[in-house]
Amino acid sequence: MKKIFFLSLLLLNIVQALACTSGIFTGSCTTDGRPLLWKHRDTGELDNRIEWFPAVNGRKYGFLALVNSSSPGGEAWTGTNEVGFSIMNTASYNLQSEKAVIEDQEGVVMYKALASCRNLRDFERLLDKLPRPLGVEANFGVIDAEGGAAYYEVNNTTWVKVDVNDPAIAPEGFLIYTNHSRTGRKDEGMGYIRYETANIITHQAWIQGVKFSPQWIFNNLSRSYYHSLLGIDLLRNPELAPNGWFIDQDFIPRGTTSASIVIKGVEKGQNPLNTVMWTILGYPACGVAVPLYAADGPNQPEGVLKRADSNNCRLCDEALARRAEVFSLSRGNGKRYFNIDKVRYFMELLAPEEEKNFRDSGSSPE
Repeated sequence: MKKIFFLSLLLLNIVQALACTSGIFTGSCTTDGRPLLWKHRDTGELDNRIEWFPAVNGRKYGFLALVNSSSPGGEAWTGTNEVGFSIMNTASYNLQSEKAVIEDQEGVVMYKALASCRNLRDFERLLDKLPRPLGVEANFGVIDAEGGAAYYEVNNTTWVKVDVNDPAIAPEGFLIYTNHSRTGRKDEGMGYIRYETANIITHQAWIQGVKFSPQWIFNNLSRSYYHSLLGIDLLRNPELAPNGWFIDQDFIPRGTTSASIVIKGVEKGQNPLNTVMWTILGYPACGVAVPLYAADGPNQPEGVLKRADSNNCRLCDEALARRAEVFSLSRGNGKRYFNIDKVRYFMELLAPEEEKNFRDSGSSPE
């Protein structure tokens, strides 16, 4: 019985660590008609950085990707390439019918896709030709420079396309995904509370006539402390945490959040090199969004790239240092709590720098 308990606890911790929130917003609901691909990453690997992979060594296209700092290579966890193909994923827990011999290959699939795909059709061909079992159980979100926008629900042997451009599927022009799949086993999987939270926030904004932008997504989703099940918002109602502390459970940003990225694609016919990968490294309340372009190749801002003396990058290190103040308790169950007062402090401290980044990029602050 004791062994079963510890195995269950281990599984719970793994599921919590591999829980991401995401969204695809087509041009019909954005500020400038350009699609948006949002990935809010939760993982056990908090040290993340950006890497440029040039079109050599079998790679057809050069691409930018979010990677684990400790990764030996061959994996990507969100990215965009020089022809405007962009991809991310969320883990799914209701697609697999049985445990596979090979698992956790999502990063490998995305690396291969970024290196070889121009559009959604290329990605579908890649999924078809990869050897089985694929070693994945995931929802892959994809946009391209030809107007394509879709989720792919993929398990070891099959895949299903969910077209975000189809008004019968996404009448408002956007879809939210967390850690379950639409075509998977009903009421199984994870992330239902975060899914409801993100859906409520986006639908209420859409009803009010809001047009979505990277800055709106960061400020209203990546840094939201609304909890749909409890019906509370810690940023709007600070009295709910009178001494600052609250349980870190089922908010969109969590202690396991390592990055939040919004890729702003292009309209059909526009230059794909205008695609922007807005990137926050680290816990979003403790980091600053910076714009990255595949057009710049290896010449990315030094703060997002590998340090000369470390596999880590400066911006993630700085965000993690601030995060340590938000999650400053370590004894017993202390690590399960966060300080919303520190969250508010860092958000206010860093907001002017981030707003300047948006202004300098040609995007107006909200």
